[in-house]
Amino acid sequence: MGRPSLELRMGQQLTLTPALQQSIRLLQLSTLDLEAEIAKALSENPMLETADEFPAEPVQEDQPKVSEIESDFQRDSLVADNVVARTSNDREDEQPDIPETAQQTTLRDYLLQQLGSLRLSRRDSALVALLIEDLDDDGFLESSLEEIHGMLDPDLEIELQELQIALTLLQSFDPPGVGARSLPECLLLQLRQPDLDVLTMFKDDQVLGIARKVCESYLEMLAAGQLNRICELLGCTLPQLQQAYAGIRRLDPKPGSRWNKPAADYAIPDVIARKKKSGWQIELNEAIMPRLRVNDVYARMLGSSRSSEYAALQGQLQEARWLIRNVSQRFETILRVSQAIASHQKDFFDQGWVALRPLTLRDISAELGLHESTVSRATTQKYMLTPFGTIELKRFFVGGLSTEGGESTSAIAVQTKIREFIQAENPVKPLSDAQLVKMLQSQGITIARRTVAKYREQMRIPTASLRKSQAGLS
Repeated sequence: MGRPSLELRMGQQLTLTPALQQSIRLLQLSTLDLEAEIAKALSENPMLETADEFPAEPVQEDQPKVSEIESDFQRDSLVADNVVARTSNDREDEQPDIPETAQQTTLRDYLLQQLGSLRLSRRDSALVALLIEDLDDDGFLESSLEEIHGMLDPDLEIELQELQIALTLLQSFDPPGVGARSLPECLLLQLRQPDLDVLTMFKDDQVLGIARKVCESYLEMLAAGQLNRICELLGCTLPQLQQAYAGIRRLDPKPGSRWNKPAADYAIPDVIARKKKSGWQIELNEAIMPRLRVNDVYARMLGSSRSSEYAALQGQLQEARWLIRNVSQRFETILRVSQAIASHQKDFFDQGWVALRPLTLRDISAELGLHESTVSRATTQKYMLTPFGTIELKRFFVGGLSTEGGESTSAIAVQTKIREFIQAENPVKPLSDAQLVKMLQSQGITIARRTVAKYREQMRIPTASLRKSQAGLS
């Protein structure tokens, strides 16, 4: 066994400084997250301010001492807190009460309001409320009654039949179809509502009966376009089935979705594509660029003091300078990356998605001398305002397909061509996937039929047979 000894070794190790860590973090933030980050910094760091917050003040000869700065900060903070509190109280006194109808109501709240208006026993109300808690965002019951019954405490002595009665009661609530356990049951519940507006779509009770039978047993056959077979099984005519189908299409397959719509997300463009005489140019969106600066008065007061007594203020001054520099570098990087992308995809701005060319992160990183992760951060949740809408920079990176001429085209461009072909097709004789392959070949794009089918499914376009049946029923 060797004797222990001490040894010195020299080596190099890469470490991220706090400033570099902040630069990386700011680059990956979206515009809204960046605004929140800057607002937080402004509230915590007195050395930082916006350029339009205060006018530039000349430094007077009788400046206060550095030791007075900290007390000034504390006094200003107390005054600001009092002003905010007083303003908030004044606003509360002035604002009228907001009616309950203006507040956002969830599906659960809406159903519980209906439940509260009924005169039920506490036990029945509790069972219905239990089922309401099990509904998903679309209004469907997520668990079976057997599963719910198995999770209940046996000491409550609740029978499965009681849950069935509670479910029947829930299914009578508005919106029609809520509490269903499957799509056929959801549609049937709506067809059993006597006051449902959509029932006026049915010409008579016979057509309504056909619609109920279709929803109960033949939805898959209807989706497959097997109309003649359904007519044989139900003993009805094709016009009657078409009337029934027209009414079924007016039903809501997700009755609870309207109460669970998320708040709209607004994409704020970081850069803007503008048409100039020399071509398309990419510019930063000045409206979102923060105008930050260091408080010059306090910075001059601190001067070059290195006293430990003012270490906290010196640290805040350094953090303010880091933030200003890193925010500026963030926008500069986004602009460089956006300009490089626009240079590769210049035909897109005139022709749209059909002219999108293959592009990868590696292409941009090699051109700008940046790491791929940096390009990825600079394009995630960053948007460009174009003639075809506000588009995330990530969408300009697409894979490529070879053409007969030796060139390459993007998958999105091929999807766009497929969509254009289908939109221009004869509804009575829709284009099959094999025909779409031939039409693409005529334009120099050679791909397999299964690739066309995959792209069509990604765009949620039905098969040719389904499109034909839909056209016949419209």
